[in-house]
Amino acid sequence: MNKRSPIGVFDSGLGGLSICRAIRDALPQEQLLYFADTANNPYGNKSEQFLHQRAEQIVEFFSKRGCKAIVVACNTATVHSINKLRARFDIPVIGVEPGIKPAVKATRTGRVGVLATKQTLDSDSFARLKHQVYTDVNTDVEVIGQACPDFVALVESGRFDDTLTYETVINYVQPLIEQNCDQIVLGCTHFSFLTEPISKLIAGKASIVDTSMAIALQLQRRLQALELINPDDIGSAMSFFSSDSLECSSNGLANCWPFELNVARQVNF
Repeated sequence: MNKRSPIGVFDSGLGGLSICRAIRDALPQEQLLYFADTANNPYGNKSEQFLHQRAEQIVEFFSKRGCKAIVVACNTATVHSINKLRARFDIPVIGVEPGIKPAVKATRTGRVGVLATKQTLDSDSFARLKHQVYTDVNTDVEVIGQACPDFVALVESGRFDDTLTYETVINYVQPLIEQNCDQIVLGCTHFSFLTEPISKLIAGKASIVDTSMAIALQLQRRLQALELINPDDIGSAMSFFSSDSLECSSNGLANCWPFELNVARQVNF
């Protein structure tokens, strides 16, 4: 592992590419390896034991390729696996979590809506995060979770702005607006790709809270502290790996990552 080593990023599918885009903006000289576990997508209905085992296998995959840092670009995998991954691997591991804290600070109505998978909303980690925010920031704010099981499939298929997408957004987001939520937290990395239809629905009523850039900046801080920033000004490049046929994700991949790929390959383990 050295300054020129790549950064590994993984998710259950293509959603984590929203984090990769933010990393590309914040750290344009870094090389990325992305693993889409599309054969097991979505993670939202998997057991905690499965999520932990799968996360370890993927980080081991990255470790063998000399990655200098890992980003768990999935809220569901983060809440169930991040502590165990950090204990096992001698590599900086960055996780993601819903941006409840900034949303609670920003709300004027006292109600914050969180769009996420059911697995994330039901997790102990999410409960602890809410408790911490209530304790540290504001105990009077109500955080309202909304499970969105159909959002992941829309993004995986590359459907960001068609009629079905808008109807699905209305189905999940409108109830939060009707409950007077003025902050809508995107609690899954997939949901960043649905920012446009969500923005159209909530225009003038609420704001979107997306932590993609915050995660990229946290990664930047960790690399700087360890003196692992790539010194070469050669431009960002990414290699893409999937646990399922690349044909299954080709349309979604083209929409989520309209940049050059060094390698696109299916791997099985």
